[in-house]
Amino acid sequence: MEYTNIKFKIENGIAHLILARDDIRNAFSEKKFSDEIVDAIERTQLSEEARVLVLSAEGSAFSAGGNIKDMKDKKGIFGGGPAGTRRGYVEGIQKVPKALYTLDIPSISAVQGPAIGAGCDLALYCDIIIASENAKFGETFINVGIIPGDGGAWILPRRVGLQRAAELIFTGRIVSGKEAAEIGLALECVQHENLMARVTELAKTIAARPPVTARMLKSLLRQSLSSSLFDFLDNCAALQAICHSTDDHLEAVTAMLEKREPTFTAK
Repeated sequence: MEYTNIKFKIENGIAHLILARDDIRNAFSEKKFSDEIVDAIERTQLSEEARVLVLSAEGSAFSAGGNIKDMKDKKGIFGGGPAGTRRGYVEGIQKVPKALYTLDIPSISAVQGPAIGAGCDLALYCDIIIASENAKFGETFINVGIIPGDGGAWILPRRVGLQRAAELIFTGRIVSGKEAAEIGLALECVQHENLMARVTELAKTIAARPPVTARMLKSLLRQSLSSSLFDFLDNCAALQAICHSTDDHLEAVTAMLEKREPTFTAK
C-alpha cells in the first residue's frame, strides 16, 4: 500500500508508525487514514525484524480525533445515514484498535500534543504512553453528543479504573500530560524536547530483550484481563515450557553466568 497519511519504517528492531496529516491535525474521517494505519500495524505483525512498535505523530497535535467539520457535513465515515455511519465505523476506525490490540509485540505511543477523542483512544491502545509536557488528553465524545465509537469506554477503565474513567467520559474534560501521568493514563510526562529521546530509549531497551518471550508476555497481559487465575496459570505453565526450550533462554542464562551481554536471535 502507498502511504499518503502516515510514514512507516522498521529500523534496528523498532517499527516507526508516524501520523503525517498535520494539515488536519491527524484527524480521523476518511477510511484511507485508518486503512494505512492498519496496514502498517499488520506489516509490523508479520515482520521478523520488528520487536517493538513506536506510534508518534508529526505536527502540533497527536490526533484531533474525529473530523468535526466532516461530522457536520456528513462526509467520510460519518455519511450515509445511521446504516452508513455504522458501516463506516466498523470498516474504518474500529479496525485500528483491533489491529493494535492483537499486535504481538510491545507498543509505545509518543504523544507530543493534543490527543483528543479517537486520538486519545489511539494512544491508549498502545501498551505504554509517554507524554510530553505539551500533551493533552480528552475523552471528549460527550461534548459533541456522541459515544466513543472506537471502544474508548472499554480501554480507558482498564488504564485508569472505572471511577476515573467515568469522570473523564461523563465530563469530557481535557487533562494535561502531567495529570495523565499522575492518574495512570500515561506512564510518564517528560519535557517536550526530550519526548522522542525517552521513547527511543525505552523502545531500544524493549527491543534488546528476548523477542519470543516479549510476545508471550504480551499475550499473557491480554489474557490477564479476562481469564480466571487457574486458567491463567495453566497457560503460564505451557508458555513457560516453550520459553525454557528456546535458544534465547539458553543464551540469556549463559551470558549471565559468563558475565557478558547476551545476543538474542528470536529462536
